[in-house]
Amino acid sequence: MRSRAGLVLAAAGCVPAMAVTVWWLVGDLSADVPPGTPLDHSVRPPDLAPWAETTIGAGALVVAAGTLAVLVRASARRRFDRRWWATLVPMLAAAALTGFGWRVVTAGSVGANVGAGLVVLVGGPVVALLVLWSAGWSIRLLLARRVV
Repeated sequence: MRSRAGLVLAAAGCVPAMAVTVWWLVGDLSADVPPGTPLDHSVRPPDLAPWAETTIGAGALVVAAGTLAVLVRASARRRFDRRWWATLVPMLAAAALTGFGWRVVTAGSVGANVGAGLVVLVGGPVVALLVLWSAGWSIRLLLARRVV
C-alpha cells in the first residue's frame, strides 16, 4: 500500500477489527449451569448463530492481522511515520479492552454479574483515557506537521 490514504484506511480499519477479534477470541463467558437453568444478563448478547460468530471473528482476525502487517511494513520502509504508533497502540489497546469488556458485560450469570460492574467502573475510564491520549497525540502530530 503506497498511498497515504491507504495507510490511514489500514490504521482506521485495524481498530474496530481488533475489538471484534478480541471479542471472538475470548468467547462466551457465561456461567456453566445445568441445561434449562435461566441465566441473568446485564446486557443481552446479540443472538448470532455459531457459524456467523465464527465467520465474523475470523474475518476480523484476518483484517486486524493484515492491516497491522501493512502498517508495520510501511513503518519499516519509512512510509508510515513511526510517531503515529503512539496514537495507534493506545487505540488498539482500547479496542481490545472494549472487545473483552463486551464479553464480560454480556455474560450470563446466576445472580449479579459483578464483572460487568467492574468493567463499567474500571474499564470504562481506562478506555476513555486511552482514547483521549490518542486524540491528544493525533492533534499534536497534525499541528506539528502544519508548523513545519
